Parts: sequence; structure tokens; C-alpha cells
Amino acid sequence: QVQLVESGGGLVQPGGSLRLSCAASGFTFSRYAMSWYRQAPGKERDQAPGKERELVATITSTGGSTNIADSVKGRFTISRDNAKNILYLQMNSLKPEDTAVYYCYARYGTSYWGQGTQVTVSS
Repeated sequence: QVQLVESGGGLVQPGGSLRLSCAASGFTFSRYAMSWYRQAPGKERDQAPGKERELVATITSTGGSTNIADSVKGRFTISRDNAKNILYLQMNSLKPEDTAVYYCYARYGTSYWGQGTQVTVSS
């Protein structure tokens, strides 16, 4: 049974940090490129179907290459531990506009989504 379980979300003040984790099981994690997406509140009403979620960061299966969205570049870092089957997103200098549900996503032919973890940035 495939599972992607995100954790680490919560309420944080502007300028603060959080580290999200995504624990994978039920598939060969090391073969999959992994990504973090986010969906801000109300975005489902503003975007075309299938475009409600914003791609935040992607990492290759080996971890040798990453891509970070311009909106979070310099603040967020994606990493993975293939020995532990865990994906991470380190988020620093958080802003209120980073408030969203964050999802991890696995892709290698087939694709899988996690259930999401809420991040709220507010004073």
C-alpha cells in the first residue's frame, strides 16, 4: 500500500522557519523524483482545473539536482534521505503568502500524492 505522509506543518510567525517531512512507503522511493506542491486558501477558485496547486520544489531520484520556484528561491530547500525514505522541505524566512496546504508528490511513470499538511504564517 503506497503512502506519503507529510508532517511538520503548523502555525509560525513571519520570519520563522519550519521543516516539513514526507515519509514514503509502499514503493521504491529511491527511483522516484519527488516534489513539494502547495495550495493556498481560495486558490481552487482562481485557477484552472488541475492548476490549483503551485509547484514549490523538485528533487531528482538521487538528490543530485533540485529546482526551486522563484517565489521561494533563497528561502526554501528541498532534500531527501533515500536510506530513510523521507523527503524534506526546509522553509526559512516564512511570509504570510506562504500560508497553504503543502503536499508531497512522487513521480516515476505512476504518481502519488500525500494528504497534505497545513502551514500558516501569521502574527
